Amino acid sequence: MHKTNPVKKVMAIHDLSGFGRASLSAIIPILSTMGTQVCPVPTAILSTHTGNFENFTYVDLTDTMEAYIHHWKTLNLSFDCVYSGFLGSVRQIEIVSKAFDLFKTKENFVVVDPVMGDDGELYQTMDETMVRAMKRLVAQADIITPNYTEAAFLLGRPYDLTIDEDQIKEWLKELSAMGPQIVILTSVPHDDNHKRTSVMAYNREHEVFWKVTCDYIPAYYPGTGDAFASVVIGSLLQGDSLPIALERGVQFITTGIKASYGFDYPKREGILLERVLDSLKLPVMTSSYELIK
Repeated sequence: MHKTNPVKKVMAIHDLSGFGRASLSAIIPILSTMGTQVCPVPTAILSTHTGNFENFTYVDLTDTMEAYIHHWKTLNLSFDCVYSGFLGSVRQIEIVSKAFDLFKTKENFVVVDPVMGDDGELYQTMDETMVRAMKRLVAQADIITPNYTEAAFLLGRPYDLTIDEDQIKEWLKELSAMGPQIVILTSVPHDDNHKRTSVMAYNREHEVFWKVTCDYIPAYYPGTGDAFASVVIGSLLQGDSLPIALERGVQFITTGIKASYGFDYPKREGILLERVLDSLKLPVMTSSYELIK
């Protein structure tokens, strides 16, 4: 009898929104569909996510997190990936940092999605103190998945939509120099074509850059960053290469947005995950990723 667990496990440190397909509400079904067991560490419970909903309820679970994580350690649990997303305070970041110390091994990998802002602005719950704390957490990660805005804040750079590819490559190398071996940058602007957007990645170990470009669809759905990072993690855990994982993430989000865009429902509810989850079981049909010199 094999004692090894045949299913990969992810420790997912995120908030839980009861309504709206974001954070754990999106992460759990995506990774589960990809054959991975999601072990959530809820940082807060909200009635809805915070985007375009008013009067939502919020229960802060900071005071329970340390005991919760410590209990898992006493059970000698192990994880193939430890993955953190939106964190609401410096104390939560410090608790997650300790969790990384407890559960990081030579065999697994740590992913930090440094959720802090978008469209050149920090979210209302973020400030420079949080940015500094997030920099320390990023230093512990193997992989980080900032969007373009978050990368600018991590590096202390201006939010410039006319940035060129060579400058992006420098940003990726500088972010990797902070600690993570792999940096995946989303929402990369095209200085010559605003109808296109890209995901670019850098792998420091192999000193290579990868790029996946897709058409920009003029619709905003909350939770797509969580969904993208989850598909990438699920793909890597299945044994895919980094460029294939990027490709699968981009394809899934593009498919989800296109499947949702034609329906008349509030976009604040997120993409119609339920209509596209089965696509995660299919192989990558086309490969549009580029190796950038």
